[in-house]
Amino acid sequence: MLISFSKYHGAGNDFIMIDNREKRFVPSVDIIKEMCKTHTGIGADGLILLEENAEGLLMRYFNSDGNESTMCGNGGRCFASFAFTLNLVPVKMKFWGIDSIHEAEILENGFVKLRMKDISNVETIDDGFFLDSGSPHFVSFVRNVNNVDVAREGNLIRQSVNVQNGGTNANFVQVESNGILKIRTFERGVEAETLACGTGAVASAIAYHEFFEPSDTKVTVKALGGTLKVSFSVIENKYSNIWLEGPVKHVFDGSFNIKHNSL
Repeated sequence: MLISFSKYHGAGNDFIMIDNREKRFVPSVDIIKEMCKTHTGIGADGLILLEENAEGLLMRYFNSDGNESTMCGNGGRCFASFAFTLNLVPVKMKFWGIDSIHEAEILENGFVKLRMKDISNVETIDDGFFLDSGSPHFVSFVRNVNNVDVAREGNLIRQSVNVQNGGTNANFVQVESNGILKIRTFERGVEAETLACGTGAVASAIAYHEFFEPSDTKVTVKALGGTLKVSFSVIENKYSNIWLEGPVKHVFDGSFNIKHNSL
């Protein structure tokens, strides 16, 4: 069976997008793993299904390991652009993710901004911070992100924090100057470093606010694949009105033969 798809990326975080409103595509771990493989598949950090529920559009996100996962910030921004391209929503829209309802907006420069879930709990664990920004994230501040062995250190953190709930994503963050961060992220489910991570950018900006600069509510986050901006409000130690903004690109469209490629 041929399944049509679109390939998108947000700051280098790449996704296979499928319009699944008719439920033709039945997700399975093996099929999604094969589709996300480089060289033998399409190649992506994850796969996103555009579906509908009783309230409206629904985003379902699967990591490249084939498992359905928690919210993906850059994936959500790509989802918004995909839905807009399909003429399903206006430039300002709402859709459901696994964590909550989200607002998004297509900006005049082609960037997409996405409203994230509120955050009320930031834990200090050893020499870092742990929080849920739609997905679980551990944030470690370092002197120079270029010197971090992300594959090794990231995997150790991924396997040792939040173990009872499947582990965590690991972010290594360098404060470049006031309000400007450099970040590298090891993603749970991808099990490797990715070029960008939206929920990781949000988590790192919140941790920066907690630890370094409590007056800074607008933070620029430089990832390997591009620059993201995070803004938020703080009221009584609760982070709300959290917005993630950055570039989105529609790379190409295609069809995938599931029967042939999943043998």
